[in-house]
Amino acid sequence: MYRLAQERPQDWWEVEALFDLCFAPGREALSSYRLRDGIDPVAELCLVARDPEEAVAAAIRYWPVRVGGAEALLLGPIAVHPIHQGEGLGALVITNSLMRAEGAGWLRVMLVGDEPYYGRFGFTRLDGVTMPPPTNPDRVLGRGRWAGVTGAVTGWT
Repeated sequence: MYRLAQERPQDWWEVEALFDLCFAPGREALSSYRLRDGIDPVAELCLVARDPEEAVAAAIRYWPVRVGGAEALLLGPIAVHPIHQGEGLGALVITNSLMRAEGAGWLRVMLVGDEPYYGRFGFTRLDGVTMPPPTNPDRVLGRGRWAGVTGAVTGWT
């Protein structure tokens, strides 16, 4: 059984270690990290799933961004520890965090990822929304109220 909870400040380094384990070296050089520089994540949406031994098995974070002036959430990073992959933890943290985001009044969520995977959570390709280069535009996905929202994705200011 897994215990899902909001990430606490004392979880930070354990979550960072999970992200380091699951992503290629240099992950912080990605353009999405430039949008997070100097900005706190949306704490109530950042979740940690702990296994029965209380180790971090999965984690997800969200960051506020603007798209053409409209407020949105940037989902990511999300990671599941390799020994727990295939157990549904990714779906658990995504589904739960998206419900929390809707409950908190967030109208739009976006991410950079694979549509075949994220499509089952309601994400589709966002035409006219531009992430900082070198992001592949086919991987810019969103769900929620995107009608009429276009433009460059910028950090929260």
